[in-house]
Amino acid sequence: MSRPPGQSVTSLYSRLFRYARPYWFRLTVGIVAGILVAGSLYALLRISPKIFSPFEQGATEQVSEERGDALPEGSAELGFIREFSEKHSIPLEKPDGSMTWQLFALSLIAAPILFGARAISIYLHRYYMRWIGARVVRDLRNALFRVLESQSLKFFGKCDIGSLIGRCTNDATVVEHVMATIISDVTRAPLEILASVGFVVAFSIEKDMVGLVAVMFFVFPLCIVPIIILGRFVRRYSKRSLERISDLVSRMHEVFTGIKVIKAFHTERAEEERFRKLGLSYFKAVVKALRAELLMAPLMEGVALTVICVFIVVCYAHEIAVSQIIPVALAAIMVYRPTKQLGRINANLQKGAAALERIYEILDTDTSLAEIANPTVIEGFTDAVVFEDVSFAYDAGAQPVLTNISLKMPRGTVMAFVGESGSGKTTVANLLARFYDPTGGRVLLDGVDLREAQIASLRKLIGVVTQETILFNDTVANNIAYGLPGATRDQVIDAAKKANAHDFIMAEPDGYDRVVGEKGFVLSGGEKQRIAIARAILRDPPILILDEATSALDTVTEQLVQEAIARVMTDRTVFAIAHRLSTIKHADQIMLVDEGRIAEEGTHEELLQAGGRYRALCEMQVLDG
Repeated sequence: MSRPPGQSVTSLYSRLFRYARPYWFRLTVGIVAGILVAGSLYALLRISPKIFSPFEQGATEQVSEERGDALPEGSAELGFIREFSEKHSIPLEKPDGSMTWQLFALSLIAAPILFGARAISIYLHRYYMRWIGARVVRDLRNALFRVLESQSLKFFGKCDIGSLIGRCTNDATVVEHVMATIISDVTRAPLEILASVGFVVAFSIEKDMVGLVAVMFFVFPLCIVPIIILGRFVRRYSKRSLERISDLVSRMHEVFTGIKVIKAFHTERAEEERFRKLGLSYFKAVVKALRAELLMAPLMEGVALTVICVFIVVCYAHEIAVSQIIPVALAAIMVYRPTKQLGRINANLQKGAAALERIYEILDTDTSLAEIANPTVIEGFTDAVVFEDVSFAYDAGAQPVLTNISLKMPRGTVMAFVGESGSGKTTVANLLARFYDPTGGRVLLDGVDLREAQIASLRKLIGVVTQETILFNDTVANNIAYGLPGATRDQVIDAAKKANAHDFIMAEPDGYDRVVGEKGFVLSGGEKQRIAIARAILRDPPILILDEATSALDTVTEQLVQEAIARVMTDRTVFAIAHRLSTIKHADQIMLVDEGRIAEEGTHEELLQAGGRYRALCEMQVLDG
């Protein structure tokens, strides 16, 4: 799972926002609401010069007030309000100076409308932006799970499961936090900055202050420099911290799944120390990222203070009027808040970018078995399974696991594979189920190359009972019915009876509703194996793969399972991988596999009479017994 490093934040998030396309309406409403919020800021800045217009008269107004003269029309504190009053013929004051009913009514109507509209716009903006963020991350998690499920067994054989869990949980949680809490600020802050900048440009042109504003615009962008520089460190150390937390999750997964071994060897203290060191490594990575993130605010404030000082010096040197300075200063104050906010936003975006890089590594990994454009749908199994000169290796250039395997299994045949561990027996079964594709030769089912068959239709024809019994943390009934959704309770009970599992299931108070625990923890090995066999029986497949299905059973339980297997073997093709040779004496054909090749083949009696390796294995097991 490798990906070229150093992708830009823009490219990472543009890909993420493809998941937002289905929700374009809500996204549009949220953006429009953000524009309205920024527009209200621009309107406030536009009226600010009139609010501060009394500064234009300065000492003249002060003298007038001391003498008791009326203030010049249009220059009082309510100058712009008086203009509105005269334009629309709305009296504002009574002769005694008190408020008129028109002003009273206008205030009661206008204030709620204006502030209510702004409040609603803020609510819609934040709600829809966060809704989009949460929904996009939900879809991203679904995509992650779907992609991981589609990977081949080879992928899972090489990957650390704990690390995969960490990416699906911790990394996705980081992205969810960024999307849910920062996206509204990302869309709003730039609009507020644009509104403030737009006002300053318009006001400077009106007041012939282009030179002053040009100097301000040249210095102010320096506030962005700390964001850019420190953002790189935040991203780097955030990615490192995500790697460390994945190591922690991986270690926890291994410890808890292997807790019996840990307790048996009394290595709890050693595992605790190992976990402590991993936790310390994670802590150091988090602190480094935090240090870079927290440095942004003081550095930006230092740059902003420099800008303010330069602005004051220039204004004093050019003797610019206070009435002209205040609106520009107000705009600068307004733009500073969202600009400072960009530092926090950028830090979170960099954290999200680090998580997205790791998530995209999974999304861009494809080890799934390829299915051709128009695969053959296999409706049933009527003739035979054929291996034609099949070879297989797990990796290119690696030692072959199978070499030139050729065999034919007619429908209804019971074929057994025996041999030492690692000889390739299970690999033959995996190729039949198309968990892997052969690197040489082909596997045919009724004359159809499995690489040209629809995988779903193939898997419906095959039932598998593995040596390592896999049960889910669910009820006994749901575990048995796992391969046949919608199965009735009567069908489940019938399958359990055929697998000789009904009696021990009903011996418990909860019966079929008993929860078996993680990996069937509350059940014995023989009980788990019989439930797995019942699961395969319920699906009623024409091909049954038994991968050392009785190896974990005691003699009594083995006989119960053998009886169950014998009942379901009728008119089925059984592919049995056997460790105990006594369980496959009655197989129609026995294949002895040695170092990836078929060394001997025949019936039990034929192989015994041949006096080869099979006979030696039988004698060894008799002696061991």
